[in-house]
Amino acid sequence: MLKSNIEKALNEQINKELFSSYLYLSMGNYFESINLSGFAGWMRLQSQEEYQHAMKILNYVNQKGGRVVLQQIADPKIDWESVVSVFEDTYEHEKMISGSINDIVDLSLGEKDYATHTFLQWFVNEQVEEEATALKILEDVKMIGDYKAGLFMMDRELGQRAPETEEA
Repeated sequence: MLKSNIEKALNEQINKELFSSYLYLSMGNYFESINLSGFAGWMRLQSQEEYQHAMKILNYVNQKGGRVVLQQIADPKIDWESVVSVFEDTYEHEKMISGSINDIVDLSLGEKDYATHTFLQWFVNEQVEEEATALKILEDVKMIGDYKAGLFMMDRELGQRAPETEEA
């Protein structure tokens, strides 16, 4: 059984992961609106991945006999100034998610909830990858700037991303 404060924190994290899914879906729609379908596809896959993260936590709460309480998902931003600003927001968002997960890890250790601590290690490792990927793309789009041929090439590259197979 989960302690109430850990259950609450996990429910809040489910909401953050679902918001992440909405945010990346919104970013994908922004990219579609400026004719960057490869960037859009990359963001749609990122949205699906974030949804899977939410489901993974939801399933854990249920397995531990907790109660999942879905909360309202905030409206995501819908417009950006540039490709760079989208990935600046992406990188900042991933850092925020990492901090949130780390807070739950700290809470689980404080409560001596080693099962939750162990469960969260997957997310800790995943966030290292998420931040690194967002930062790499951000650095690349900053280097490209407004060079249309560079954006075209990167759009094609990001459009090659394949869906990951992951159990929720």
